[in-house]
Amino acid sequence: MKPVVLVPSRLAATRLPNKPLADLNGEPMIVAVWRRAVEADVAPVWVATDTPAIAEAVRAAGGQAVLTAPEHPSGSDRVFEALGRIDPDGRFDAVINVQGDLPTVEPATIRAAARPLEDAEVAIGTAVALIHREEERVASSVVKMVGTPLGGGRFRALYFTRAQAPWGEGPLYHHIGLYAWRRAALARFVGLPPSPLELREKLEQLRALEAGMRIDAMEVAEVPLGVDTPADLERAREILAGRGAAA
Repeated sequence: MKPVVLVPSRLAATRLPNKPLADLNGEPMIVAVWRRAVEADVAPVWVATDTPAIAEAVRAAGGQAVLTAPEHPSGSDRVFEALGRIDPDGRFDAVINVQGDLPTVEPATIRAAARPLEDAEVAIGTAVALIHREEERVASSVVKMVGTPLGGGRFRALYFTRAQAPWGEGPLYHHIGLYAWRRAALARFVGLPPSPLELREKLEQLRALEAGMRIDAMEVAEVPLGVDTPADLERAREILAGRGAAA
């Protein structure tokens, strides 16, 4: 495979205005996410955004950015447009989508999400982490992956849900919203209408499963902090400051 990493980012946010440009220990948050993606060392990294100020911040840090249309309904749609803009000739045959609000994500987690694409039968790779806290087992905000273990920390995903599933004794897995797409799979996905289960659970990956696309997940040790509120931003500052001190 010849992959590319794309980080979708838009300025609009209700709970944390101007979130991608929020200060994170001296640099915009989107630059911190870009750095984590570069540190993964799996492919060239681009930020895909509808906002010139975001693109300028990334370029000022030495990164690459591409402007996309503002009206995309999801990050996947933005990534697909960006892929066509930066690579109209189809040199990249896979794309790793790293959400723009995950500044603490470990580079190893990004690499793990891409690993399932080494299997030709897999259309989409992603990552999951073991749930340890009881409140997360029942929280609808924590998306669970229901899957069949394949060995070596890899699962074939059968379903994703906000409910506590599967039933009975045993581990539950927190789905981490990083995706590695085969280019053809992404092109097919964005051409499909939202599916019934996707609309019911508010989880776009269910559109892929309902269309018969295979998703495999790799278990990782962390659940990266998604920054949605001022409190999340402060926590991200503490985490990254701690990593810097440890280094």
